[in-house]
Amino acid sequence: MSFGNYSLLLQVNSSKMSKGKLQKFAEMETFSNVFQYPFSVIDNVPFTMQGHWREDYFHNDHPIVLELGCGKGEYTVGLARLYPQMNFIGVDIKGARMYTGAKQALEEGLGNVAFLRTNIEIIDRFFSEDEVQEIWLTFSDPQMKNAHKRLTSTFFMDRYRHFLVDGGVIHLKTDSNFLFTYTSYMVEKNHLPLLFHTQDLYHSPLSEVDSKLLTIQTYYESMWMERGLNIKYMKFQLPKEGQLTEPEVDIPLDDYRSYHRPKRSGLSTSR
Repeated sequence: MSFGNYSLLLQVNSSKMSKGKLQKFAEMETFSNVFQYPFSVIDNVPFTMQGHWREDYFHNDHPIVLELGCGKGEYTVGLARLYPQMNFIGVDIKGARMYTGAKQALEEGLGNVAFLRTNIEIIDRFFSEDEVQEIWLTFSDPQMKNAHKRLTSTFFMDRYRHFLVDGGVIHLKTDSNFLFTYTSYMVEKNHLPLLFHTQDLYHSPLSEVDSKLLTIQTYYESMWMERGLNIKYMKFQLPKEGQLTEPEVDIPLDDYRSYHRPKRSGLSTSR
């Protein structure tokens, strides 16, 4: 294939991809379980359902659980199937990915699922005090160079406190040694109650793990397990009281390149 033909093929494929994304965005506008408020929109339009998710959308008084950085939403949907007496909201800025889980939830008639498309940096604008009981962070970008973008940093913990009940539970599930180690130090430094902690979720004693959780795997989680990477998991409580402090410790960077997660640095450690 000549360079000219190859370039044309790339343009055609790119055009098809863009068209596919536009179609998904257009279809999502009709989804009753999707709320789209990217940063530029929420700056000018207040979110009227803040503090009213249960009565206005779920129509029950069940606990609300967020998955932050939900990607395609398969974990949000999987949790909703396993725990029908709880409400689940998947949050991400990538609408084309979110489409998959949102459509699946509608097709299965899962009334305990919703999706919120927005930047997680402004997540506290969408929920009122004590409105959320738990948060899941599943395979978040470890953000090895910038703690302020790291979803388990004290920067985000302070945001979660705005809407999480006192002592609400945060779950972290990750393939990243860096993120898991950092979060362990953050929990220890701030004396947060640690409920469970394992370096290898799928080989932990079944008596210590909710066996239901072992039945949900994201697409990339399966890929990483096939590559021999251990899946790490912890859950801890976040009390409202007390000033949070960042751990001052150097942590080795991940020594592999996970999906879309290059080291992006010549350094060997970070904080």
